[in-house]
Amino acid sequence: MLNDMIKTIIFDLGGVVITLAQQQAVERFKALGLEDAEQRLDSYTQSGIFGDLEHGLISDEDFRRELSVLLGHEVTHEECAYAWQGYALEVPQRNLDALQRLREEGYRILLLSNTNPYMMEWVESEAFDGNGHPVSYYFDHCYLSYQMKLMKPSEEIFREVLHQERLIASECLFVDDGPRNVAAASRLGLRTMQPENGGDWTTEIYDYLK
Repeated sequence: MLNDMIKTIIFDLGGVVITLAQQQAVERFKALGLEDAEQRLDSYTQSGIFGDLEHGLISDEDFRRELSVLLGHEVTHEECAYAWQGYALEVPQRNLDALQRLREEGYRILLLSNTNPYMMEWVESEAFDGNGHPVSYYFDHCYLSYQMKLMKPSEEIFREVLHQERLIASECLFVDDGPRNVAAASRLGLRTMQPENGGDWTTEIYDYLK
């Protein structure tokens, strides 16, 4: 039965739905020749051309061209996609089962992710869950930073989701592994839960829904 208070659950993608492997992404970008990949790639918020891509300020093709200039040699779209998708370690089945169960229990389930077109090529493909479903199969709606031209932890991105969904902040639970993102949501009155990257939140979440 749907809880009297929490009606909508907003999930982060990386670190919550999928387990992140930042070092794997760093190594893939290094293999392309990006020697300072550690400095340019962050677990939660990217900067430079990486941040511009996730912010929707440049396109995937702009990123490919600018990265090629940065590296001093041409890189392909496929090489960029392979490097970005290094962030994904696994998609635990327990998480997908939990998303489906929560929807069946009457909660509105939303995705709110800082992400980019290269990552979403895989996330929105039939290869995502190993069962022929893209991530959008598991959500009522997906809010993506590069499409919204807003990024967490900006409070504006949360306000935009609340506005578009006509939500009351106190009736929402926001689940994210990023401390800055959780703090921003909390300031706006959303309930928050901060699991660790790859942690099993599927049972504990019910403590927050009571």
